[in-house]
Amino acid sequence: MVYFARWLIVLILVVCGFGLIYAAPNLIFDEEPEDLPFWVPHKLVTLGLDLQGGSHLLLEVDTGAVIRERLEGVVDSLRTTLRRNKIGYTGLGVDGEKAVFRVRDPGQAEAAGRLIAELDPTLVVEEVAAGSFTVAYDDTTAQSQKQSAVEQSIEVVRRRVDEFGTVEPTIQRQGADRILLQVPGLQDPERLKALIGKTAKLAFRFVDENASLGGRAPPGSEVLPSDEVGPDGQPRDRYVVRKRVMVGGETLIDAQPTFQDGQPVVSFRFDSVGARRFGDATRKNVGRLFAIVLDNKVISAPVIREPILGGSGIISGRFRVQEAQDLALLLRAGALPAPLVILEERTVGPGLGQDSIDAGKIAAVIGLVFVAAFMTASYGLFGLMANVALMFNIVLITALLSVLGATLTLPGIAGIVLTMGMAVDANVLIFERIREEVRNGRTPINAIDTGYRTALTTIIDSNLTTLIAAVILFLLGSGPIKGFAVTLSIGILTSMFTAIMVTRLILVTWLRTRRPQALPI
Repeated sequence: MVYFARWLIVLILVVCGFGLIYAAPNLIFDEEPEDLPFWVPHKLVTLGLDLQGGSHLLLEVDTGAVIRERLEGVVDSLRTTLRRNKIGYTGLGVDGEKAVFRVRDPGQAEAAGRLIAELDPTLVVEEVAAGSFTVAYDDTTAQSQKQSAVEQSIEVVRRRVDEFGTVEPTIQRQGADRILLQVPGLQDPERLKALIGKTAKLAFRFVDENASLGGRAPPGSEVLPSDEVGPDGQPRDRYVVRKRVMVGGETLIDAQPTFQDGQPVVSFRFDSVGARRFGDATRKNVGRLFAIVLDNKVISAPVIREPILGGSGIISGRFRVQEAQDLALLLRAGALPAPLVILEERTVGPGLGQDSIDAGKIAAVIGLVFVAAFMTASYGLFGLMANVALMFNIVLITALLSVLGATLTLPGIAGIVLTMGMAVDANVLIFERIREEVRNGRTPINAIDTGYRTALTTIIDSNLTTLIAAVILFLLGSGPIKGFAVTLSIGILTSMFTAIMVTRLILVTWLRTRRPQALPI
């Protein structure tokens, strides 16, 4: 154990050197610099919500809206089927999570029920009164649709937050239909809430130009609000729009803010399926108004001048630059399958985080001083060598947190403080074994060699079991528990390296240089 291959010495020195280089920016800069060359280390340790402040949102997915939207499609199919089979009906629509209607001729009730059952085997048809029906999805299908909506909402929220440019957000599911969102260091929480809260469901639908705005919308159409300027140059506060979606926003593959005639607009591009549908719709309907509907509001209703066959287009409106950027972001991230409701909102101020950082620094310094004093008092020169390795251990932890982009939380600081005590455990085991060998009359070289060799198994066993516990904490825990597990795991790995390699290298170098007749331990 006192022999070191040259390559191993070089490896230890390189690791310690890179640790110093990658940890140094945390002492030099207060925030990550942007004007340094890419090859210069400049990443800082990412601070969590409890250290640098930010926003905490608890969101609820309106899963009932998913069922209601699916039932709207069922209603359209019912309308077509009943008319085709000449079955008179009234009151057809969606009520809660059921579709309802009444057959005018009770004698046709049985035929109507049979036709509905043939539409979709997952539908449950119930005749609540003579000729009156309710149609709903069975429990398994409804639960599956709600579960899928929550999972899809989490992914869409994640994409939107990532597009927003934040660092290390926490996005996780809570309960059956809730999402916890924590965004550290957020400077504009109101804009984040606006982006998260929008469903951003885009659809291209034709304007029903034969319908009158003053009367009731005809079947298959609906009145939608708008702030668009009409072809006559006059503002229009609403449009009568066909319910049928010609092209959906799910076929979009890109959207970017740009300018047209000096005005902010959003350019978009479809995939091959969307491009074909868009081209067919515009080719067959030249001269008609084509409404661009976002979250049931007409944001633009241009006239189709000529077929648009390239699969791309422009969304224009009375946008400000920020609005165009946000709309492009929402379209790129995709639409939410259901609206999100903000149940809880907390803003954590950075002042509290600074207090936590200061308290953590004080705790770390006190812990470091006591550990160093104990090692020096107990083992003399050998204790000083262990203290040097302990400093490199802290450097390596900081460097790894910076390089890996791991988030440091207040429990994470606790993990680092705990690691300081654990880091010298291996040295204590080794030094005590060396003491025993010295008492048994071994020479300095034999005592050190035997001490390291006999203590190595115990060191690996104790650290490995602690590492397993830390990994389990990370896999099963969440939030602060994960932060503690990350720093503890990194600390265990670095402490094993510094105790087994760095301290031994310092000790062996001293042994070869001084060639002592007795060990000062």
